Amino acid sequence: MERLQKVLAQSNIASRRKAEEIITAGRVAVNGVVVTELGTKVEDFDQITVDGNLISRAETKYILLNKPTGYVSTTSDEKKRKTVLDLLDDDIKETRLYPVGRLDFDTAGILLLTNDGDFTKRMTHPEHMIEKEYLARVEGIVIRKKVVQLRLGVIIDGDYLAVPKAVRIMELDKAHQSTLISITLTEGKNKQVRKMMEAIGHPVKKLTRVRYDFLTLEGVERGSYRFLKRHEVKKLYANSLPKK
Repeated sequence: MERLQKVLAQSNIASRRKAEEIITAGRVAVNGVVVTELGTKVEDFDQITVDGNLISRAETKYILLNKPTGYVSTTSDEKKRKTVLDLLDDDIKETRLYPVGRLDFDTAGILLLTNDGDFTKRMTHPEHMIEKEYLARVEGIVIRKKVVQLRLGVIIDGDYLAVPKAVRIMELDKAHQSTLISITLTEGKNKQVRKMMEAIGHPVKKLTRVRYDFLTLEGVERGSYRFLKRHEVKKLYANSLPKK
């Protein structure tokens, strides 16, 4: 069973918040009976009408996109920049899809998109500890002392202690004076990796998210996407259960 407002949102009737307003206004009926109570749950076979019109339920979709730089992780942009939805085929765009979290305009890599609000909440809330791994090419040679400093945590945004789940040096390029470093996070502060590297004196030159929990970029070229398989969605839900 699913909550009525979730079904309305997934059916492209309205956003979740607007769907709640439609319900409380008495415009929605389930099997001919007007429902005004939020949180009402419905079955797959229930008939739902809005203003007397029968709705057709939209299928939940889950997409893994390999985002290039130069795209914003929103459904629209007031600056008229390209959004990640511009990378989808036209028939997919007709579904009310939105990004799960975000990747910065100048960051590439794994970005999930869906029309499932509960899934988005589960994947993005810090308490669920979903791992995201980033590969950062940074300026200069990162010495062991700086790696230890990162692992212990660094202050960003004035007073926030950012502590990564893991840090690994992948490559030291002494010829070009740069370092390739892997950082795994379970949170998602704005520009967190960039701010953390700046805090130790090694600004990021290039940043890619290469792993989202167990999902990787394997088989998905930059700018393209694939649908998640049912067992992958179930595994993401399982991995996001509270840790005992």
